[in-house]
Amino acid sequence: MKHSYSDLSRRTVSRTIAGAALAGLAGCLGAGGSSNSDRNTNPLASHDLIKHVGIQGMTLVAELAAGADIDRINLIEPNGEFVGQRQVAGGTQRVSFELRPAYTPGKYRLVGLKNEEEVADVSYGIQPDLRIVDVGIGKYHPDRMWNGSSRDTDDEAFVAVKNRGTGPDIISKLLFIGDVPYPSDEDGTNYENNDRVSGIYDPSSDSEQAEVVIAAGDQVTLYSSRSPFAFVPGAGVSCLAQPQSGQFELILENQVQETKISRTYDIEYSASSEFDSCDIDIGEV
Repeated sequence: MKHSYSDLSRRTVSRTIAGAALAGLAGCLGAGGSSNSDRNTNPLASHDLIKHVGIQGMTLVAELAAGADIDRINLIEPNGEFVGQRQVAGGTQRVSFELRPAYTPGKYRLVGLKNEEEVADVSYGIQPDLRIVDVGIGKYHPDRMWNGSSRDTDDEAFVAVKNRGTGPDIISKLLFIGDVPYPSDEDGTNYENNDRVSGIYDPSSDSEQAEVVIAAGDQVTLYSSRSPFAFVPGAGVSCLAQPQSGQFELILENQVQETKISRTYDIEYSASSEFDSCDIDIGEV
């Protein structure tokens, strides 16, 4: 199926965003959070009052022990700066803090206070770690593409991304640069510096989405919005009478660490008598 330039600029695919389940509040403090009772002589401090700490989406959640006698909880950033405070009403067993989209990764402290006295002090490391684990072309992997769409997905790409860290991250760009049929920068737009274009398609709205939150421990599937494997006359690579080979770079931009996550792939094209009829094979370098 051939595409017009206007169609290509709109198309791509959505992502499956894993539900941001709390996963049991990320377990006890010993698994990700740590008790600092050695710094506090109060026998009721730390683990006795703040039982569990975990991440739900972009929210830090602390679960208090039943009957914990705490007036309020302060959240302290890794650099020691005060983030926010939550009052603890009688009977409250859970408090939460929304993380900023570009929060600072590192070890956070939750400090519980009673009558201005520190009675609890626990720490929890929040550090995302995004990894590209798989990439493929819709034409060869129809079972990996999104469901319920009437669009042709042959020229689309899926990218599986795993967050192996302990904190959430936000993916804001999906780019294909190099020897693909329709590169992200083919029309002259500098997409790496264009905040209005993400390159990520959302099938639920049939439109491009600005960002994707990936929670700690989750794996999501992103879909490109620009049909990077559609052969367009005068664009990127076209099929030739002899086989071709090259490389392309898959780039993800994320907001938390403000870095680019990229992997380079080899790409091979079979011989073809038509500019858009060759087979494509990609493999990790």
